[in-house]
Amino acid sequence: MRRVEVALKERSYHIYIGCGIGDELAAFVRAADFSHRGMIVTDAEVGPHCADGIAGILAEAGVAADIVTVPAGEPSKSLDEANRIYTRAIELGLDRKSPIFALGGGVVGDLAGFVAATYMRGVPFVQLPTSLLAQVDSSVGGKVGVNHPMGKNLIGAFYQPAAVFMELRFLETLPPREVAAGLGEIIKYGVIYDADFFAWIAAHRDEILALEREAAVHMIARSCEIKADVVRRDERENGLRRILNFGHTIAHAVETETGYTRYRHGEAVAIGMIGAAYISEEMGLLPPADRARIERIVAQMGLPLRAAGVTPDAMYADLFHDKKTVDGRIHWVLAQGIGSVRVCADVPEDVVRRALIKVCTVH
Repeated sequence: MRRVEVALKERSYHIYIGCGIGDELAAFVRAADFSHRGMIVTDAEVGPHCADGIAGILAEAGVAADIVTVPAGEPSKSLDEANRIYTRAIELGLDRKSPIFALGGGVVGDLAGFVAATYMRGVPFVQLPTSLLAQVDSSVGGKVGVNHPMGKNLIGAFYQPAAVFMELRFLETLPPREVAAGLGEIIKYGVIYDADFFAWIAAHRDEILALEREAAVHMIARSCEIKADVVRRDERENGLRRILNFGHTIAHAVETETGYTRYRHGEAVAIGMIGAAYISEEMGLLPPADRARIERIVAQMGLPLRAAGVTPDAMYADLFHDKKTVDGRIHWVLAQGIGSVRVCADVPEDVVRRALIKVCTVH
């Protein structure tokens, strides 16, 4: 068992990482000041495999949790699905101390967290991420929300969970593509924050792709430590936390143009990192050798380097619907070597367009 603290004063919480963490979950619930009624939000793929087991653990700990299942996939991150969950919560008589448990990947975590943040102006929220991507990214840091047809994550809040429980056994059934998708975010942490971690990832490719226990624990824990430190220093993205968006500006454009169906989020981030690396190189911030290292590690982990089904012009227009665009200026997170990034709002349009051409499969 590894434990990582997200230190946010009165909103501090712990991340528990390990195998067979049911006892830790039960002990946490028993000690918490929760009502005896709660809810588990899951999706149609994850729920049949483990929702009943989690409900049993919670029942033994004193919380009767109703299971609410949403369709699997990004379209469920919507106000319509949120409203359906609100309705069920009201029907169940959930009160301001009734906990909501998010059991699933990033879509479930973001959606359930948004509901928890807004139902009765905020109820307890516990993350139980089941995908590698969710474990190293969306389950930590308190960003919750839903999508709008015109852009991703445009409706949301900052709302920290009471705890995060990462059961490594959930990862055992992940197909290779889902493992690779999680690695997109893990690689990002090395680029933005820790050159040694980046080198470790490159040196342990086979163990990582096989999710060997020691490698899995290290890469998840280190990713969480990095994100926890950034969030501790800038919880509401007023400055430093922006660095976590490396690769995401282009990634969100890729996702929008492909209807959130062609690429997993981590795959889109990988493409976005390649684009951001090209911009960084052209801006004189990133040595060509480091740009090549980023491209090489992305390819080695089985992630895409370029996007199909998109055009540079359409993606460029999408950039201006991104949350990081303020007063018509895109705030780019750019690499200045491996392990360090900076935010730039003065990237010329022609530089951006050339990078977008490079990450499209059809030029």
